[in-house]
Amino acid sequence: MSSVGNDQKQLLFDYSFGLTSESESARAQALISSNEEAAEIYRCLQALLAPLETLEPEPCPDELAERTIARLAHCVSSAHEGLEELLADEQARPVTVKVGFWRNFSEMVAVAAAVILIAGVLLPVFNKVRQDYWKQRCQAQLSSIFGGLSNYVEDNDGRPPVVAGRPGRQWNTQCLYLPLKLGYINDSALFICPGRSSRATKFDISRVADYDDFPSRGYVTYCPRKRYPDSSNAQGLCEGPILSDRNPIFDNGASITFKKRLDQAIMKANSKNHRGTGQNVLRHDGSVRFIRIRLVAEDDIFTLREGMDCGDEVDDCEVFPSYEADILLAP
Repeated sequence: MSSVGNDQKQLLFDYSFGLTSESESARAQALISSNEEAAEIYRCLQALLAPLETLEPEPCPDELAERTIARLAHCVSSAHEGLEELLADEQARPVTVKVGFWRNFSEMVAVAAAVILIAGVLLPVFNKVRQDYWKQRCQAQLSSIFGGLSNYVEDNDGRPPVVAGRPGRQWNTQCLYLPLKLGYINDSALFICPGRSSRATKFDISRVADYDDFPSRGYVTYCPRKRYPDSSNAQGLCEGPILSDRNPIFDNGASITFKKRLDQAIMKANSKNHRGTGQNVLRHDGSVRFIRIRLVAEDDIFTLREGMDCGDEVDDCEVFPSYEADILLAP
């Protein structure tokens, strides 16, 4: 029997931790079956790792993950700015020309250029990781809201928490406020998209009994689906999209009323919640999908099929679908 070499020991170590490829795993299994020393090493490694199997993984807290990503991005940005200041100071400072200085300065410039290049690569990566994290958190929040809505429907004989649309109503969030008021949704922070660059204010849930709707639009950065006025007796949730990131056409913060003239740019814009890259959309079956264009089954979810064209002036308090199949997600 031949002795187990260092490369083979490393292979056994990697195999024990599940770090090997298919071909490497096959080699490790053949080594274990044909060499007693290798088999003994593998058994010892398995015995050492056995207590880890009893541990249950704990999810990383949302705040910790977000702070870590922000801190990494800040460190890279600070290093980038510091190098630029250092180079500017060195170039502006009068010096005696010496061969050694120029050699050292050239080396410093080369190192600085390399670090700046690395920073230029890492910053977009960190930003993408952060945006992906916000998208996932947003999807989790929409799923939690759906849980409250579906429980409400189940407890109320299939009737959704819907208020029929009427011209002049200040905003369209009473269908979200009612489950919050009745305890089907327990955290008002769920209504604020984490991807929002300017964070909205969390509604004080201890005051929930004082109102019949959110007292300000600023407490909700999502848009529920508007029902057409004759659907007050409808059963269940609307087919298709029922909630999404805020409609960019009516993204006017906490203002009570809003009028806007439509143009080509706003007719194609995505929600500001995710910096214009797209929007999460919650459907009636509880599924959540991030879409990069505003169309669902060729229907623009942020406009009406009729009456919202380029050049038209719209008032979000007066805009309602004329039939159930017309999808409109608006505040």
